[in-house]
Amino acid sequence: MENFDVIIVGGAAVGSSAAYFLAAQPDFKGSVLVLEKDFSYEKCATTLSAASIRHQYSTVGNIQMSQFGTQFIKQICDYLSVGGESPDIGFHEKGYLFLATEAGKDILESNHQVQRSLNADVVLLAPAQLQARYPWMNTDDLYAGSFGQSGEGWLDAYSLMQAFRRKAISLGVQYRQAEVASMVRTGRHIQSVRLTDGSTVSCSTLINASGTGGPQLAKTAGITLPVEAHKRCVFHFTSSAQTPNCPMVIDHSGAYFRPEGNGYICGISPPADQDPECFDFDVQHGLFDDVLWPLLANRVPGFEAIKVKNSWAGHYDMNMFDHNVILGAHPEVDNLLFANGFSGHGMQQAPAVGRALSELVTYGEYRTLNLSDFGWQRVLENRPMLEINVV
Repeated sequence: MENFDVIIVGGAAVGSSAAYFLAAQPDFKGSVLVLEKDFSYEKCATTLSAASIRHQYSTVGNIQMSQFGTQFIKQICDYLSVGGESPDIGFHEKGYLFLATEAGKDILESNHQVQRSLNADVVLLAPAQLQARYPWMNTDDLYAGSFGQSGEGWLDAYSLMQAFRRKAISLGVQYRQAEVASMVRTGRHIQSVRLTDGSTVSCSTLINASGTGGPQLAKTAGITLPVEAHKRCVFHFTSSAQTPNCPMVIDHSGAYFRPEGNGYICGISPPADQDPECFDFDVQHGLFDDVLWPLLANRVPGFEAIKVKNSWAGHYDMNMFDHNVILGAHPEVDNLLFANGFSGHGMQQAPAVGRALSELVTYGEYRTLNLSDFGWQRVLENRPMLEINVV
């Protein structure tokens, strides 16, 4: 039977980040195997995401993780260059703009205080300031907007994932296209994994970074992971409207849009009663026609005339407990680490989470950011740490 010090199940952004940070960690001397069921990554959340990063969260840990994510992205050539060749991930540092009406005043200002306490470069803009900066926007119903002046924007998530993967491989990490059927648990220890081809690979530590497949994998070790797959659709449209200096706009309704190529991408979460767990990739065109388009046209009058050019659907691994990642070991299993339930934030938190996982494997504790608040204990004790700013 083959044996590796660490097996990572899931080789997209989070799994490949963990693989890279482990391999680059001078104090880690072990072997790493990444098991990924589809090397095309065609259906993974990273590939199908809106691919953006922001510091405007309501919880301290989420802000700190994304702040490190920005630092990592800006210095990516120092981290992920291979053979003198630096990855190009196309980071557009154009900011997020969260809009609020009078009804959302308290939440906007409370979030702003938390963000500023961590030195996030955010500013509150009154309607007149918004109108002066974005004359193409309807501000009549707004109380204020919160704008990220630096560190926020969007990028090519697929290129970032591949850069992690390429660097990890260059440092000796092995990747294998294979699907895990189950984990083999004895008492408090995961002994090995069984693959769907019938083979078995043993390990000293196993990391569950398998996205929407995380709950099923956890179940094979007798652990219930409160994560579900929820579909999110992205629409690409063109318009004759002129929107200079357009950031990533998050409307108070939950609708979002940002520039992309010669047009824009946009989306919105379905109403709660129309958002069941699902695994199909069918685009909800009615969501755009009936819900999203009217909201876009209200916020930007020029968007009354638009043409949808493309659309796709992906899935959030949604933590139904509190919309935050579940990170680290379960109290009942010593060598099984979780990184699940990102609820749409996995790509931007991948650098910080990958680094955190490497520290847990190498030292048994966090050495940089203390992310213990995101551990299993809050789930088991029914203490949700709610993230308000979920997009």
